[in-house]
Amino acid sequence: MTTRSPRIGEKGGGDYYFVLASAFQKMNEGGELLESARVFDHYYGTPRAFVMEHLRSGKNVILTIDVQGMKKIKSALGSEAPLMTIFVLPPSLKVLRERLEGRKTESAEDIERRISAAQDEIKAATLYDFTVMNQSIEQTVAEIESFIEKKENERGDEHHALRST
Repeated sequence: MTTRSPRIGEKGGGDYYFVLASAFQKMNEGGELLESARVFDHYYGTPRAFVMEHLRSGKNVILTIDVQGMKKIKSALGSEAPLMTIFVLPPSLKVLRERLEGRKTESAEDIERRISAAQDEIKAATLYDFTVMNQSIEQTVAEIESFIEKKENERGDEHHALRST
């Protein structure tokens, strides 16, 4: 959920839910968001009801959030829901800069802010359960899928061991 306008190629209700700042503030104050933050002059948040509804129905929920959002969700969910955290690293800051410039969606100033934020966030990669270097989208997705499958299998074994004792 965000208060910014959609970028080229983004779809409301798919990539993000776009809301007015007043609606966002009301949701945040009402405890409807698992996490929220102001990032690069826009507000972003994760709707609690959406996440919990999908988790209760047995679905995995993948959130694209920053380090501060991950920490807030980890704190908010506690043991209420299983949580796997994955940090996606750029191959290098040079490659990250090239990718940001190639998108042609941000000003040079915005790109500098994003590079600076990335340098800070990379330091937090050790807080995550798994780290993957994004060399290509295909490789990154394959590694993430493999990690999730491995963790789900481990959890299944734990649940089976608990039932059989």
